[in-house]
Amino acid sequence: MAEHIEFFSESSALSTQKYIGNSSFSVKMFPSWTPTFYINLGAPYLISVGQQQHRISAKQDILILRDSIVERFNTPSDNIFTVKFYPGGLEAVLGTSQLKCARRIVDLGAILPAKLVNSMKKPITFHERCGLMQNYLLKVLEERQQNDYYLRFVRDCIDNYGVSGMQLNTGEIAEKMFVTSKTINRYFNRVVGISPKNYFSIVRARTALTYYVNHKRGFMPYDFGYYDMSHFYKEVVRFTGKKLTEYAA
Repeated sequence: MAEHIEFFSESSALSTQKYIGNSSFSVKMFPSWTPTFYINLGAPYLISVGQQQHRISAKQDILILRDSIVERFNTPSDNIFTVKFYPGGLEAVLGTSQLKCARRIVDLGAILPAKLVNSMKKPITFHERCGLMQNYLLKVLEERQQNDYYLRFVRDCIDNYGVSGMQLNTGEIAEKMFVTSKTINRYFNRVVGISPKNYFSIVRARTALTYYVNHKRGFMPYDFGYYDMSHFYKEVVRFTGKKLTEYAA
C-alpha cells in the first residue's frame, strides 16, 4: 500500500501527557489534497475545515480531503487513528473520487464497512489496527484490479465479436482470447450477468433488426450470422415478442 498511503498514525495519551501535561493545543495544517481518515477511539474533539468548525462526537468517524486549511484542537483525552492517503490514493484503492469530498467533512461510514470500524475501536494495539485497515484496503484494491481486468477482457470479447461481423461463436472468441469457453463464460456472468452466448445473441438480434427496419430490401440474414430468414424471424420473436411483419415495411 506504500504507493497509495503515506502513513497510519494514532494519538498517544502517554506522549501527550509527557510533553503537554493537561494542556490543550491546536495543530494547523495547510492544504495538501491528501484524503485522510479520522477514526475516533476516544472523546469528542473540535476540527476546523476551511472557515467552518465542527464538533466530532465520540462515535463519529470522518474523512476530509485536506483541500483547505485544517486546524485540529487537541486535548489530553484525544485518541484518534489516522490514515493519510497520497493525492489520488483514495480513488485508486476504494474508487472514491476526491472531488466528492471537497470542502466538506464526509461520514466515514459511507466509505468503510461498519464491521471494520467497530473492530478497530476494540481495545487492541496500534499495530493490530494497522493490520486490520491494511488487510481490508489490500483486499479491496485487489478486487478492483481484478474487476478492471474482467471488464477489459469482456470489452475485448465484444469488440472481437463486432469485428467478425457477428459471425464468431463463444468457443471461437475464447480461442482468440487464448482462454477456455469455461473461462469466458465465467467472466461474462461476472461482469454482464449473462452468458456470452446469450449476450451476443441479443447484440446480433438488435443490430440485425435495426438494419432490417431501415434497409429491408437490402437485408441479408447471412450478413449477421443467421442461417436463413426463418432463423432470423425466430430470433426476432424470441427477443422482442413481436412478429417480423409488425415492423415497418
